[in-house]
Amino acid sequence: MKKIICILGIAFLSGNVWAQKVTLVENSAEKKVDVSVDGKPFTSYIFPGPDKLKKAVLYPVRTAQGTLITRGWPMDPRPGERVDHPHHVGLWLNHGDVNGYDFWNSSDAVDRTKHKYGDIIHTGITTVKSGKKKGQLGVTADWVSQDGKTLLTEKTTYLFSASGDQRIIDRITTLTAVEDVTFNDSKEGLLGLRLARELEHPSKKPEVFTDANGVATKVASLNNEGVTGMYQNKEGVTGDDVWGKRSAWCDLEGTIGSEKVSVAILDHPANIGYPAYWHARGYGLYAINPMGDKEYSSGKEKARNKKLAKGESMTVRYRVVVASHHLSDSDMESLASDFSKVK
Repeated sequence: MKKIICILGIAFLSGNVWAQKVTLVENSAEKKVDVSVDGKPFTSYIFPGPDKLKKAVLYPVRTAQGTLITRGWPMDPRPGERVDHPHHVGLWLNHGDVNGYDFWNSSDAVDRTKHKYGDIIHTGITTVKSGKKKGQLGVTADWVSQDGKTLLTEKTTYLFSASGDQRIIDRITTLTAVEDVTFNDSKEGLLGLRLARELEHPSKKPEVFTDANGVATKVASLNNEGVTGMYQNKEGVTGDDVWGKRSAWCDLEGTIGSEKVSVAILDHPANIGYPAYWHARGYGLYAINPMGDKEYSSGKEKARNKKLAKGESMTVRYRVVVASHHLSDSDMESLASDFSKVK
């Protein structure tokens, strides 16, 4: 008979640390796959279709305590949130210029007669696997231009893991060219996350941000009560200054209610452009982009235009860590070392 031994309030199961179970449940009717840890919701892979959302995303994302770290609007609006950039939903991956088509800004809010856009169409679920400490989801998608041409096919593996009050999402995506494709240098890419209001930087003035097509979006100044976010990259650069800087990782610290929260994103040494540039804004956009060298450096660097001939592939790997405590630099280095072993 196994015994539970309690030492200093920490429970062990006869020589083995208590394992958290990561469970994935496919819900075809609602077009999603729910991910939970020990029965508590963590996130969902949702693919409602291009009439509702121009890409499949992970949404929402929660801490181990169940706190939402993603913005609700436009899917599930919450009081006090910003209502800018409707294409910023949950956690996603796309790019601002693929053969001249903008996959980043694609939404029903844009005028598709003025610029060329593209949608990422979910095409299938290949793996749904639950397990102790780790779960796995495999999905496929097509990158389709608004003209109806498939430019790329996508195969993505999500690895969801849990340890204590820490949750990890590893995304491994392979893109294969259906025709000759160029990812043109653009500041709008590649892996993006839109944060809850509490994790934004306090803002004292409205700002205007212009996308790659010259479309301007005004981001208003809001009440800063409870807004506590602060970026820091590997080199120790903090706040809005992380934008346009190269770094192997970035950590966002904040507090939501009484819960300390860290949301970290890590690059992988095998990725194109490593260490990549950061497209991280104080208003809640948190993104890493390996194909925007010229734009981020104001022309000092040569444009990184990644070409794939028909049939060629490119694989990118990213890790997102959500912790119910503030991660230290040594924590981040340990996470980075571990992630570097992911193939």
